[in-house]
Formats: sequence, C-alpha cells, structure tokens
Amino acid sequence: MNEQVAVATAGGAAISSTPTGWGAELRATFTLAWPLVIAQLAQTALTTTDVIMMGWLGPQSLAAGTLATTFLMPFLVCGIGIVGAVAPLVAQARGARDIKAIRRIARQGFWAALILATVMIPVLLQIRPIFEALGQDPVATARAEEYIQVAVWMLYPGLAIIVLRSLLSAFGSTRIILAITVSGVLANAVGNYLLMFGNFGLPPLELRGAALSTVITNFIMFGLMLTYVLRHRRFKRFHVLIRFWKPDWPRFREIFRIGTPIGLTVLAEVGLFTAAALLMGRLGTDEVAAHAIALQSASMAFMVPLGLGIAATVRVGMAYGRGDPEGIRKAGWTAFALGMAFMTLSCALFLTLGRPIVSLFLDPRIPENANAVALAATFLVIAGVFQLVDGAQVVAAHALRGLSDTKIPMVLAIFSYWVVGLPIAYVLGFTLDWRGVGIWIGLAAGLAFAAIVLVARFAMREQLGLLRPRG
Repeated sequence: MNEQVAVATAGGAAISSTPTGWGAELRATFTLAWPLVIAQLAQTALTTTDVIMMGWLGPQSLAAGTLATTFLMPFLVCGIGIVGAVAPLVAQARGARDIKAIRRIARQGFWAALILATVMIPVLLQIRPIFEALGQDPVATARAEEYIQVAVWMLYPGLAIIVLRSLLSAFGSTRIILAITVSGVLANAVGNYLLMFGNFGLPPLELRGAALSTVITNFIMFGLMLTYVLRHRRFKRFHVLIRFWKPDWPRFREIFRIGTPIGLTVLAEVGLFTAAALLMGRLGTDEVAAHAIALQSASMAFMVPLGLGIAATVRVGMAYGRGDPEGIRKAGWTAFALGMAFMTLSCALFLTLGRPIVSLFLDPRIPENANAVALAATFLVIAGVFQLVDGAQVVAAHALRGLSDTKIPMVLAIFSYWVVGLPIAYVLGFTLDWRGVGIWIGLAAGLAFAAIVLVARFAMREQLGLLRPRG
C-alpha cells in the first residue's frame, strides 16, 4: 500500500493519514483506540491484581502496599509522561512523511528512559526518611520500604516499554500492545500467587513478592515488545538498536522539551492523589485502605478515556503533521465524544454498584473490614460524580499534546490540582472535619477545574495560535 496514503498496521488494521469525514474519523479513532483502551485496562489490572492480593494479606499489608505504590507512582508517571513525547513526535513525523526522523526519535526515547530511571531510583530508595518526616506510621513505613527496595527496578523496563508503545501506537499497531499487556497481567497474577503466598514450595515473600513479580513482569513485556519491533517487517527497517550510542541531540532535546511539561502535568495530577493518600494516612489505616479501593476502581474507569486520549494524540498529531486543521478538529472532538459517553456509563455504575465493587477487594463479612468497606463505598459515590470531568480533562490534554502544546496545559494542570483541588481537600477534610469525604470532594474540584480550562483551550486552538506550521 502507498505509504503516503495510509499507515497499514502490523495488527491488521489501517489508519488513514488523509482528511476524513466525521463517520470515517469515528471509525479510524475507534479502530486505533479500542486495543489501546483494553491495553490500558489490562495495564491497570496489573496494579489491581496487586491491590486485591495485598488485601488478601490483610488491611495492614494493603495500607503499607498502598503507601509504597503511592510513593512510587509520581516518579513512574512523570517518567512515562516525558518518554511519552515519542508518540506525538512520531505521529507528526508520519503525518509530514518524515520517515527518517522516526528511528532517531525512538532511539533518543530509549536514552531518555535510561537516564530518567537512573536518576529516580536513588531518590525512591529514600522512602523511609521521607515517610518518617511526613509523620507516617512507622510499621507501615517499614513494610512499604520492603516493597520499594525491589519495585524500583521496574523503572528501566517500564519506561522503555513506553518508547516501544509510542512507536507502535503511532503506526496503529495497537493489537500487539494489547496482546503483550494481557500476557503481562497473567504473568503478574501467577507471579503474585507464587511469590507473595509461597505456593509450590517457594518462600512467602508477601509485599516483596508482589514487587518482585512486578519487576519480572515488566522485563517480560519489554522483551516481547522489543522482539516484535526488531523482527516484524514493518518495524525492523527502523533498526532502533543499531548505533544505539550515537547521539542525536536535537531529537533528544525535543523529547525533553515536549515531554517534560507532559511529565509535570501528569505528576501534578498524580501528586494530588499522592497527597490525598498521605492525608488519608493521617486519618487511619481504614481510610487508607478505603482510599486505595476507591482510587483503584476510579483508575480502572479512567483507563478508557486515557486510551482514547492516546488515540487522540496520534490522530491529532498526524493531522497536524500534514497541516490539516479540519482533521485536527474532527480527531479531537471525536475522541472527546467517545470519552464522555463512556464516563457517563461509569458514573452510573459507581453510583449504583458501590458496595459490590468494594466487596471485590475486602470481604464485608469479616467484622474488622466493616469500617473500611463502608468508607470505600462512600468514596466511590464521589468518584462516580467526577468521572465526567476526569474523562474530559484527559482527552483534552492528549489532544493538545498532538499539537505539541504542553507548556501552558502544564501550568493549568498545576494550578487546577494544587491551587484549587488540594486546598479544598484539606479545608473540607480537616478544617471542617469531613475527613475522607472532604478529601475526595477536593479531588473532584481540582479535576473539574482542569477539565474546563483544557477543553476551552482545545476549542480555542486557532485563536491561540496552536495551529502554526510544524517546524
């Protein structure tokens, strides 16, 4: 097939690179997005599996594991955001038919992943003094440190996976991403069963076992994805590992120029939830466990608009690369409509099925779980209410990334989450003594403000000069 007309995917689908009508755009976005959506759900299922199995160890283990992953997550998602700049850059290069740039972008993406992981790991290993300074429970802190000491090593394969996923997504090869991610979920579940609980003669490592399983799973996924890119006929021509140590400083700087604001944007949001977890830690173990359950459930729903947002980055980026304002408009609003439709459904589910959802994590028949179960069900009601704004803000942010517009959205996100959301959470939670409910209302307020300003920015993209020719 003519490479200037369409991008044939390795997974068997095709993504048009030419202007389309609304119906064709809907089909193209859906074709690209559905494997990404399921892959994002599967990716979250990795951590959901950990949360569920930590819950089987008891509320204390669940609380300690939650504190550990809450500490790790801001570093991980910041790195993912930075390295994720590979996706819009490759999409724009494809739209502009600049094929030679693709291999260079991918290689420098690997450089960025290695550097970021090397810088982050020593900081993460300081979890004990940091948590002690923040007044966290000493026993929970000690157990969280056990998890972190092992889990940090997943940063190397985890960030490198993002480079390969970005490359594959920009080519529409999303089904292989889905297949590998689902394989990772299964591998992680088996690893947890063996390593956490000491089955088949292995020692019961508990939280360390969960961390070790996560590390092994990420290395397996990276190996599978790299093998695919190196061996499949559509990607092996890029020779992403040949002359790996040869620098391409303009591409390297471009990844950090575009990616750093993305990373800080995501960090601002995840940091808000990290701060919320730490505030919950001041309220008690039951509040932390309930927060973990509600947050994990909300995160599962969030993966659908996130997958649609990644598709929006690719579709908008391709249209931007070929200089097609109408294609940009259709790509952005199509993804937005799909995201809002799903989040309306998830809102209804959270409002009506809160307690059955919570029972998947903690057994309500056990008396000592009763308070945590009741709190989690209440938090889920609030999480249901902010599903709509959460979906709106993530799709809008990703559509803007397709235009390489990342700096101003970063400022808007930081303001939304830390100037609007966190102060409201603290005042309602502690000053007015609404406790966990107040903290979750603050989270909703920050997300709502972000949704309003980011959607408005995409709507005003022409007036704001965001459609200037790609340099």
